[in-house]
Amino acid sequence: MVIGTLISCNTKKKKDLATTSYQCPMKCEGDKTYDAPGVCSVCKMQLQVYEPSIKNLNEISDMSIYNLPSVWTNQDNQEVALKSLQGNVVVMVMIYTSCQAACPRLAADMRAIEKQIPEAEKENLKMVLVSIDPETDTPERLKKFAVENEMDSNPWIFLRGSEADTREFAAVLAVNYKKISPMDFSHSNIISVFDKRGELVYQKEGLGVDHKKTVNKILDLAR
Repeated sequence: MVIGTLISCNTKKKKDLATTSYQCPMKCEGDKTYDAPGVCSVCKMQLQVYEPSIKNLNEISDMSIYNLPSVWTNQDNQEVALKSLQGNVVVMVMIYTSCQAACPRLAADMRAIEKQIPEAEKENLKMVLVSIDPETDTPERLKKFAVENEMDSNPWIFLRGSEADTREFAAVLAVNYKKISPMDFSHSNIISVFDKRGELVYQKEGLGVDHKKTVNKILDLAR
């Protein structure tokens, strides 16, 4: 039994050594690593155990919407910075509340998506509707729309911003919109999904379409 234990411990030690890498602390040879301890062939410094860094979920890449400096107002008349959504999977669509055609259907599509997400996965999920008509869509109007469409609780957020910020954000989402009358806009019907770092990872265009892929993408990101 003693011999067996010693053999077992020795085997484990060899296994641990085999999975440990070493690197020059000065990185004389870039990211080159070694399988055994020793000294750097260039500066002759003792090699150190190599510990690869793990990408921080809170890091913001150049592709993240959280780089945008815009500040928005929600349906409760509170200022909201986009960066406050960081750490959540964000599902987003652009609408305007006086729309009588596409927007009610987009809202219905968003509700249909939300209903397919298990409660356990909603903890880090935000369903966001951004107005393309900030002049008309006051916080009070957005709040009324939210209540009428059963979107007045978590995870629902309605946002309005300045005309310039709205245009900039629409460009990020590849959403085209144009005012065609005092109360009407023509616009793209696109639902966008962002990961927890704010990077656009999926889009679905159309009304009343099958949202199975959208839901699966949300679940993958949430988990």
